[in-house]
Amino acid sequence: MKRLEVAIQKIIKFRIAIILLLLGLMGFSGHQTLNKLNVDNSLSIWFLEDDPSYKAYIDYQEEFGSDEIFIAMFPVENAIGALEKTKLLQLHKNIDSLSFVKTSFSLAKAKYPIYANGKINFDALYNTERSEKGLKSILSKLPYISAQLVSKDFKYQFFYIQLNPTPTIEAKRQIILGEIRNNIENYYDTYYLTGPPVLNEAYSKGIYKESLIFGVLTVLVITLMLLFLLPDKRYLLVSLLSVAVPVSILFGIITSLGFALNMISMLIPTILMVYSVSDAVHIINIYHKEGLLNNGLNKISLIALALRKSLTPCFYTTLTTFVGYFALYLSPLPAFKNMGIFTCIGLLLSFVLVYVITIIGFSFMTLNFEASKPVVSIISFSQTKFIDWINRVTSQYKNGIIIGFTIVLIYGLYAVFQVKIDTDSSDLLAEGKAKQDLHLVEAQLQGSSRMQLDISRIDGGSILNKDAMERLENFQNRLEQNPVINAPVSVVNIKSFIEKRSPVIFQSNVSEEKLKTTLSSVENRDNSFFKLFGNDFASAGITISFKDLKTSQLEQLLVDIEKDFKTSFETEYYKLKINGFAVVFAQLNKFILETQFKSFFAAFFVAFLCLWFFIKSLRTTILVLIPNILPLAILAIFMTWFNIPLGVTTAMITPIMLGIAMDDTIHLVYKYRRSKSIKGSPEQRMNNALNYTGSALLSTTMALVGGFLIIASSETPSVIDFGLLCAVTVAIALITDVFFLPALLKKFDR
Repeated sequence: MKRLEVAIQKIIKFRIAIILLLLGLMGFSGHQTLNKLNVDNSLSIWFLEDDPSYKAYIDYQEEFGSDEIFIAMFPVENAIGALEKTKLLQLHKNIDSLSFVKTSFSLAKAKYPIYANGKINFDALYNTERSEKGLKSILSKLPYISAQLVSKDFKYQFFYIQLNPTPTIEAKRQIILGEIRNNIENYYDTYYLTGPPVLNEAYSKGIYKESLIFGVLTVLVITLMLLFLLPDKRYLLVSLLSVAVPVSILFGIITSLGFALNMISMLIPTILMVYSVSDAVHIINIYHKEGLLNNGLNKISLIALALRKSLTPCFYTTLTTFVGYFALYLSPLPAFKNMGIFTCIGLLLSFVLVYVITIIGFSFMTLNFEASKPVVSIISFSQTKFIDWINRVTSQYKNGIIIGFTIVLIYGLYAVFQVKIDTDSSDLLAEGKAKQDLHLVEAQLQGSSRMQLDISRIDGGSILNKDAMERLENFQNRLEQNPVINAPVSVVNIKSFIEKRSPVIFQSNVSEEKLKTTLSSVENRDNSFFKLFGNDFASAGITISFKDLKTSQLEQLLVDIEKDFKTSFETEYYKLKINGFAVVFAQLNKFILETQFKSFFAAFFVAFLCLWFFIKSLRTTILVLIPNILPLAILAIFMTWFNIPLGVTTAMITPIMLGIAMDDTIHLVYKYRRSKSIKGSPEQRMNNALNYTGSALLSTTMALVGGFLIIASSETPSVIDFGLLCAVTVAIALITDVFFLPALLKKFDR
């Protein structure tokens, strides 16, 4: 106690210097944040650089070109008119001159095959000298290619812009979309633009906007709640500074180290502000209660007493919350790793600075504790009466409470295995123009995502032989039957077109050498947007397109493609490689599941050890741990009932909620254990503990629920789910702490 008083005296002695230091750090952090804060929602934040699937995806881009493609849809009077061709060609010239563009493609650049003199040559498909009837006839014979160039009613044209490989454009993402739009708007007043780069930019803008909104709303809500919850208005400034200082310094650290916000880390400010105010409320409540009970103590002794009584439980609540977030570091996804690390840094800053700020704040105050009252009070609600009622209920009906909550726990454990694992990329995007354009383009195009299927011989030989072509055609026919796949394009389409015009070319009696010579004249550069062959004709490619799909649907699509391949080709001689962002994105389910298992069990194990060390009784530790599992079980019930899958945003929910659920438990159990010095039964000790900590538990829970409801005010569906689930889980954690936990300890503890 003496050492603590000495430390407090030193802090008070140098309080002006500390205040100036904190102001300086906040000023520097504010400058760094304003000048360096940016948003990065690119693919690299979701996968480690040495991840095999990510490396394979980058290698694929280097060989076949990026699948980061802009898709523009232009409404026109006549998609095959002469004026439209002129505009398209001018746009191609401007777009292709941009340094970050690999190529562009539209009807104006498309070519169709002509067989002459034993070779396949290509001529411009969009020839305005040809009659509309003739042009439509050719387009009808190339249905899968033409479907990606014009709409069925010829009222829309589609224009594709393929960017350079992802690593070469990351630094330019913020300017790329603007330059693309400027070029398009030089020729088209009305257009619809979508594709991965557009959606990525929409994610980033949405994240930045919502981070600002969440921050402002959190401060407003916390201020409003503190007006009701704090015992005196003079504590308000201390509480708000306890929130503002750690968050601002943390963001100064994040931006100074060159890190950016993403869809996950955007939640840090709100979460950290709520945690900071929770600790501040606990310290303030203890300080005020001790002030009422110990009128004769001087200020230093009173502050020391409040800190001594709050330090242990606040340390353990910070520790369990720290463990919950640090467990995210075990995730294979960099976005979760960074979220875990920076939130942990924020928690440590918050824990230290809350005590420093409250000590300095208390030192400036002169309070009449008995005359103090909240700025705003709800006359009809008495926390003391409510807590007394809880104590009576948990004493009289403890058996019924234990049975009821245990049944819910068992059902919840069953529900855990019913929760689906899925990520819908459209749920990561808020309502707005980007989402509207995506839906409008997909309604006409029937697919805005691409995937490249690469078929090759295992022995490395040429793919140009009769057997391979027959199997490739059979494979593509099967793909065409898949309702998810739209417009597969390969050399089969060219072969089919030529067969209709020159049937003798591919008859069964045509020699192998003749077939090879004919098909080898098909060069990729003639339709470079579709990769028909690999280098040296060692592989054949099929480009497929499909609508925006959930990860579970992508997984099934990949399974279906593999199945069709094995049915069409002998896997002893041929192999299939599936390339594209969709392949990487489909693996998110596996990573999410891995994140859940690793982070939850790590958090659970460490939290168990912390509780055991804190309580020093295995029996009581187990009794205390059971109510902390129940909120997670009920969380699973809600996710099952409302069909909310475990996705990118909700993947981190269980370790975080485990840490949060334990916070109130630790404060309650700490006072319960301290009450052992008072003679009495577990029932009397628990009643005393709840009377002492009950108001603080209600206050911190309200702050947490308010913070997560702010997150639930997002315009992004997946973030809404995260916020609502967290708010519900925190509220349930309080219910289990004040009903289930007291009932268990009153019944079974000794």
